[in-house]
Amino acid sequence: MIIDKLFSLKGKIALVTGSSRGLGFIFAQGLAEAGATVVLNGTNEATLGQAVEAMKRDGHDAHGRAFDISDSGACARNITAIESEIGPVGVLINNAGIQIRRPMHEFDDADWERIIKINLSSMYYVSKYVLPGMMERKAGKIINIGSVQSELGRPTIVPYTVTKGGVKMLTKGMAAEYGKNNIQVNGIGPGYFETELTRPLVEDKDFNAWLCARTPANRWGDPKELKGAAIFLASEASNYVNGHMLYVDGGLTACV
Repeated sequence: MIIDKLFSLKGKIALVTGSSRGLGFIFAQGLAEAGATVVLNGTNEATLGQAVEAMKRDGHDAHGRAFDISDSGACARNITAIESEIGPVGVLINNAGIQIRRPMHEFDDADWERIIKINLSSMYYVSKYVLPGMMERKAGKIINIGSVQSELGRPTIVPYTVTKGGVKMLTKGMAAEYGKNNIQVNGIGPGYFETELTRPLVEDKDFNAWLCARTPANRWGDPKELKGAAIFLASEASNYVNGHMLYVDGGLTACV
């Protein structure tokens, strides 16, 4: 019973950005399985609605909120509405992000600004409007989703790497700022996971061979393997963990 309580999220309301599909949906699913009421977010109302219905079919308490997390005003309005209509946000997972692959010298300035705004500025916006309630209640968990690119560079993704390095330092800065309010801010750095979006890389024989040889686990990650990290960092089990980036990468960042 003690272990069950330690990792239980019953009674908690969790907001997960960019959770209508992909790894964001997996994070939301994991928190719901641990007992949380989950608010899913996306910009496509149809896709978001389908994700919420899928969660409800599995018996979870799920809600959808469609808004652009790269718009500060939209974040302020929607977080106020969530806390008024559903309840106080006790867990926030800043997950939403995009990837644009191109050599840096060929990058469009507009795309640079877009990837910075969605991958990094949005975490600032959403956190900014969730934090006052957490501070007042003196309790909260914020999980920022980084990447192995928070530590490592690769060709054609310089802007993405910049944002994920920024996520790591945003996490540390927020932990230093709000630890005194009993708010723990940590990050998860996923490695390479087999999803719909990475399917072309999985099917690229050369890349697949390189990745498996480069990763001590010798395989791609299963998205479900991210649930445990999210539950841990959202639960009482991590009450003395703050400012930490947890890499779930099969050992990729541990070796050369």
